[in-house]
Amino acid sequence: MSRDSSTFEWSDLDKRAVDVIRALAMDAVEEAGSGHPGTAMSLAPAAYLLFQRFLRHDPTDPDWAGRDRFVLSCGHSSLTLYIQLYLSGYPLTLDDLKSLRKWGSLTPGHPEHGHTAGVETTTGPLGQGIANAVGMAMAARRERGLFDPDAPAGESPFDHTIWAFASDGDIEEGISHEASALAGHQRLGNLILMYDDNHISIEDDTAIALSEDVRARYEAYGWDVHHVDWTVNGDYEENVAALAEAFAAAKAETARPSFIALRTIIGWPAPNKKNTGKIHGSAIGADEVAATKRILGLDPAESFLVPDEVLAHAREVCDRGRAQHERWEKAYQAWRSANPERAAEFDRIGARRLPAGWETSLPEFAAGKDLATRAASGEVLTALAPVLPELWGGSADLAESNNTTMKGQPSFIPEEFQTKEFPGDRYGRTLHFGVREHAMGAICNGIALHGGTRPYAGTFLIFSDYMRPAVRLAALMRLPVTYVWTHDSIGLGEDGPTHQPVEHLWALRAIPGLDVVRPADANETAVAWRTVLEHGDRPAGLALSRQKLPTLERDGAIASADGVAKGGYVLVDAEGGHPEVIIIATGSEVQLALEARETLQAEGTPTRVVSMPCVEWFEEQTDAYKQQVLPPGVRARVSVEAGIALGWRAFIGDCGVPVSLEHFGASADYKTLFEQFGITAERIVAAAKASLIRSAAPGAGRGETTGN
Repeated sequence: MSRDSSTFEWSDLDKRAVDVIRALAMDAVEEAGSGHPGTAMSLAPAAYLLFQRFLRHDPTDPDWAGRDRFVLSCGHSSLTLYIQLYLSGYPLTLDDLKSLRKWGSLTPGHPEHGHTAGVETTTGPLGQGIANAVGMAMAARRERGLFDPDAPAGESPFDHTIWAFASDGDIEEGISHEASALAGHQRLGNLILMYDDNHISIEDDTAIALSEDVRARYEAYGWDVHHVDWTVNGDYEENVAALAEAFAAAKAETARPSFIALRTIIGWPAPNKKNTGKIHGSAIGADEVAATKRILGLDPAESFLVPDEVLAHAREVCDRGRAQHERWEKAYQAWRSANPERAAEFDRIGARRLPAGWETSLPEFAAGKDLATRAASGEVLTALAPVLPELWGGSADLAESNNTTMKGQPSFIPEEFQTKEFPGDRYGRTLHFGVREHAMGAICNGIALHGGTRPYAGTFLIFSDYMRPAVRLAALMRLPVTYVWTHDSIGLGEDGPTHQPVEHLWALRAIPGLDVVRPADANETAVAWRTVLEHGDRPAGLALSRQKLPTLERDGAIASADGVAKGGYVLVDAEGGHPEVIIIATGSEVQLALEARETLQAEGTPTRVVSMPCVEWFEEQTDAYKQQVLPPGVRARVSVEAGIALGWRAFIGDCGVPVSLEHFGASADYKTLFEQFGITAERIVAAAKASLIRSAAPGAGRGETTGN
């Protein structure tokens, strides 16, 4: 549309539609008895303008690949999105609005991706949506680089815009700084963020906690910044034409992301509760609803009233959307005809299908060479680079430590910011998040949500704490994001307890839907990557060692690393195949379990060692398989992991003895730490003997101890 506001048309039907939106927001929250009506009321003109005039979308095909993406970062104002979806003709009904926040509805309290058509991401935890939008914009650029890099700007079927709405709360959350700074650095000209600057949050006036110049902040990030103030004349005037001009200017800016600060009054035009914290997060009451409807010229006795002519007018966006879709389809089909190989790859990646025979590219590691699992992971990534173009990622300034750089691959960076160490271009592959773990996690969610490509993100396991909210949302949305978490135990050594994860493995295993994988050697690492990539419906974290570990001789006595795919497997069985004690170990402690087994076997105790790199995968196996690995009749068991033993009781039972670390670490070399804290083969032997006594195993001695 024109950037000249003098040509802007806003009809009486458009104005009536906006008033109907306000009424629906009030009615839905009153019906639910809870919710957030205020922002949905004051953002009604902005949301309606976006969906009707600027957003490229087809309500009859919500998953159209060429669509723009809209992210409602302020997910508490879910009605801002739901009402637009309903009015635009998405498969959402008036009854769905009446069922807001109720059991089984398509309108939960916060938007949920995969639950409601047209919802691009799950939002609610503030600031996450901003970072998701940044990830989507990065993914769109990467996708263009993969499939249509030479097309003139704006002329590729892969050119589209990411739009996002954010609130004061989103702006206050620290993740917004991390993500916005990176977006500015990346020159993401396909990203537009509108900030609802209404000065109100739950604790009423934001002046109690917010005083920085937000627009100056975004200017400092390198964004294209616009300001629209509907209070500028002392009265409240919803100058939709001025906002449309800002939208158009932002859309025309392709060299940097755009930020539009829109000054609104929350809850407008409620006579008593507008501009207060009371209208932010609760029903406003029947009297205030009635009074507001009178101001709007609506019948206060009517609820959920949508006049036919208003709905028909709003639904005209379906015709416009289909027309846009048809024009796009012609360009898309022309691209497919001219690029059949790229088109085939686009289809495969879009469907998240792995190419035939891709797994043959995985390296096999020869026994006898000590190799840290983080280093093995790096070799896996480099080997996969030529066969999986959809796989891309990087680290939070820890590439050298995390081994997340695919050798020979260019960095994803505007050319002016490439360095001698990391050459690249705007269509590159290696991501550099800077020291921004939280945004890194949420950006990767946005990349995965955009569709097609698969991101990975690296940092130390200890710093998974910084990214945990985003990891949880990845699990909630079932996104195929892979986390490369290295330095996985006190084995990292001299950096000391601030960097040594103790509680992290079980804290992460507590997240439903997240696979936590801690391989024991290089070949387990390769199979772990293979299995993670075969799962396209969930996130996974690889917990990898800093210290070198022996690459096991898989000669028959020691089982193939393919067992990793089942989460837990018999690595070495007891002589004769009938164990009296089972040692369950993960990661770097598996080698200690093998040493302990040799001692126990030499002393006449048949001992089985189970490597269990992934509890979640093991729990997915059949009961028959699980009982085959962990026979119920063998009650003498030991778990070995250099962290807290929190969840191992479920596997070792009442007679089992954990070898664990129930306190913080210390600063010293890893061999000293393992010795001082009792993570040793000798301690495992003692624990096995103690467990045999507890289980009343025949011949088990009395008076044994578990060591220090």
